[in-house]
Amino acid sequence: MASDLDFSPPEVPEPTFLENLLRYGLFLGAIFQLICVLAIIVPIPKSHEAEAELSEPRSAEVTRKPKAAVPSVNKRPKKETKKKR
Repeated sequence: MASDLDFSPPEVPEPTFLENLLRYGLFLGAIFQLICVLAIIVPIPKSHEAEAELSEPRSAEVTRKPKAAVPSVNKRPKKETKKKR
């Protein structure tokens, strides 16, 4: 009776090209997500040079004037007189 049992491994077909492509694509996507999450969690100190550039005003920004707010077309203009109650 012990001779009737077959302990050989089951036959598994080799994965196709598309299955391999999907498998490795999923691995790469998971690694990319881990890198993105770590980039958010782990703060990277800024270099001293980058801070110096940000503190200096740019010549183009100094000459610009702030634009007036453009009223949107959908909103009605406010009445200048107060309502009498």
